Amino acid sequence: MVTGQANEQASGPQHDKAGFETRAIHAGWEPDAATGSVIPPIFATSTYRQDGVGGLRGGYEYSRSANPTRTALETTMAALEQGERGFAFASGLAAEDTLVRATCAPGDHVVLPDDAYGGTFRLFDSVERAWGLAHTAVAVADVDAVAAAIEPGRTRLVWLETPTNPVLGIGDIEALAAVAHDAGALLVVDNTFASPYLQQPLTLGADVVVHSTTKYAGGHSDVVGGALVVRDAGLAERIAFHQNAIGAVAGPFDSWLVLRGLKTLAVRMERHCDNAERVVEFLSGDPRVAEVIYPGLPSHPGHEVAARQMSRFGGIVSFRHAGGEQAALDTCARAEVFTLAESLGGIESLIEHPGRMTHASVAGTDLEVPADLIRLSVGIETADDLIADLDRALG
Repeated sequence: MVTGQANEQASGPQHDKAGFETRAIHAGWEPDAATGSVIPPIFATSTYRQDGVGGLRGGYEYSRSANPTRTALETTMAALEQGERGFAFASGLAAEDTLVRATCAPGDHVVLPDDAYGGTFRLFDSVERAWGLAHTAVAVADVDAVAAAIEPGRTRLVWLETPTNPVLGIGDIEALAAVAHDAGALLVVDNTFASPYLQQPLTLGADVVVHSTTKYAGGHSDVVGGALVVRDAGLAERIAFHQNAIGAVAGPFDSWLVLRGLKTLAVRMERHCDNAERVVEFLSGDPRVAEVIYPGLPSHPGHEVAARQMSRFGGIVSFRHAGGEQAALDTCARAEVFTLAESLGGIESLIEHPGRMTHASVAGTDLEVPADLIRLSVGIETADDLIADLDRALG
């Protein structure tokens, strides 16, 4: 371990086999030799003095290429996802775009979820398509459909969200990794909803993990960021080149905020899951609710797969209002403890109408979400208060 600065891209031998919570707190940084600081400082610097031409101190020359605070975050993310190397970006979409440029070329093809996050779909449909990248959207729960959508010699990425956003579809990571690898493609897993605490896709055969660190990793709704973690050193080098060349990197303060969030990720996720289970129990018995969508329910079509590859079922709950679209909109407007807002994964509970908000970009396409759908990001407040708020908001 390097003392007094961000560690190199490895979790260090004393942390490799440590528990998740220990890695979240200790990987990526050793107390500073000069001051004893147990928390990485914010290295608010753009450039670094060199010891002679090309004589870099710790590998740092310019903060687009590397910054010690960002390195600490990238090392911690790699340790938590059990990957070879991590990369921190200015947003989740910046991470996704950099990954595409590092692995694809015009004329290539990508398989996407048919209920992908709206921003991801917009990126591929409006930006990458213009660059010459084709895509096909299929149900991630249908392994045969994914296999059939692959175009031999042309498909470079099989893109998976599990759970998906916002209808919480579940994809079998091991099975889809085998399908992708048989075709010479990479399996990419957006692990934002599960977080590395509940699921580690690289250990199940995935090649790349994507995160919006804005969500559970940061956890306090005060930062925007993204991350990639990979398990292959060669792919890591390609991504490192493109990260530096494209330049959409996480700044030192944003990196510090996400690092702070990761240290409490385990305890927060337990409370998110506890509260979500209470909310699901309430909604499941309410006649104003037509359907509750949550992987923890035995009735969920992906329940068995989720139980196998996740340690718990997460803090996101979606449901369909029995009264239709207007009733769903009214419920969102009446909520008080649940804040009407986009995003998810923060300590506070949020409610939103995906069709009019986060997924408006897929309206009129095959990825359009039901008009009566409501998505909840269940926070860590008192569960009884959350249930009482929903009871009143449902009308």
